[in-house]
Amino acid sequence: METVTTRTVEYPADGLTMVGRLALPAGTGPRPAVLIGPEGTGLNDFQRARADALAELGYVALAFDIHGGRWFTDPDEMLARCLPLLDDPDRMRDIGRAALDVLLAEPRTDPDRIAGIGYGTGGAIVLELGRAGVDLRAIGTINGLVTGRPGEAANIRCPVWAGVGSEDPIMPAAQRDAFAAEMQAAGVDWRLTVYGGAQHAFHHPPIGPEQRLLPGVGYHPVQAERAWRDVLTLLADNLG
Repeated sequence: METVTTRTVEYPADGLTMVGRLALPAGTGPRPAVLIGPEGTGLNDFQRARADALAELGYVALAFDIHGGRWFTDPDEMLARCLPLLDDPDRMRDIGRAALDVLLAEPRTDPDRIAGIGYGTGGAIVLELGRAGVDLRAIGTINGLVTGRPGEAANIRCPVWAGVGSEDPIMPAAQRDAFAAEMQAAGVDWRLTVYGGAQHAFHHPPIGPEQRLLPGVGYHPVQAERAWRDVLTLLADNLG
């Protein structure tokens, strides 16, 4: 029986050499494809496994990098890298476009059926691709409800689904409301799911003692599973 194949892909973006994970489903023909953006800490084995899981379901999947192969265990280092990035939509778009180019260069990718999903900073990057008018079939973001430059959400040409924990201090109610207002004013087909009792990065299991967490960050296994199912539904509904 044919199985999923994976490989590491290196490509330039943001002045760095990015190191992503490309996972291909069984078979030989073109398949719908998914960009997967990581949390602000960067790409690690758990997030690479998201690409593998989507390939098992028949998608070409690229878990893209945002830090040039680094994964931050120190939240202060992570914030020093991520906060300037989140304030610069053009940098985020460049990182997203570079990853999209890698995905489009894969012969198994159906260029007319590509979705983007992302977590935290990775979700903000995927949203910026939408605001730049990139032709995606769906956008999903979890804990990445970052608003963009005024009026640019009108360039989004696909459904947007967003998930957030009710107890997330980094994406509080005011941020959720601002994101919803931006999407609604732009006429986007949008949905927002609030996961009760969940904090920031509720979808990511604990890594180990070397990982220091910011206040308000914590794993919620029940809501993590629900959020993953919601991601799969978004992809199934829009990629076929």
